[in-house]
Amino acid sequence: MEPHMIRANIQPGMAVEIVKKEDQRTGKRTQGIVQRLLTNSPNHPRGIKVRLTDGTVGRVQAILKQQV
Repeated sequence: MEPHMIRANIQPGMAVEIVKKEDQRTGKRTQGIVQRLLTNSPNHPRGIKVRLTDGTVGRVQAILKQQV
């Protein structure tokens, strides 16, 4: 299982790339900082759902090393 699929690997304040629901077909990614985790289960096969600091909601596709 990839790191972005495990809830324990994602914390508020982390820089991540997400895919919003409306971008799932194209796979377009959006970068931002995690404000809140929305997925309650310990893992999810499509990525953990989060809300970014700008209010955008989507599933984490990558955890970024550097802050954006």
